[in-house]
Amino acid sequence: MNVNKYMVLTVGLSIALIGCGSEVPEPSTINCSPSGMEKVLPHFSSEAERQAFIDGCNASGKEDTAVE
Repeated sequence: MNVNKYMVLTVGLSIALIGCGSEVPEPSTINCSPSGMEKVLPHFSSEAERQAFIDGCNASGKEDTAVE
């Protein structure tokens, strides 16, 4: 009986995690780092979307330096 509960839980969690990966990434300190950019940029389907993301990273970088 316990094995069935864990199987259902594992399948449900897997479905939930797979569903989370479909969103378009937003500019953040993690996504705008060089390693983050390597992972994020292939998710965009057009060059305009990529450029908008890069512009968002640049804008958030300017805001961070203005605060300091």
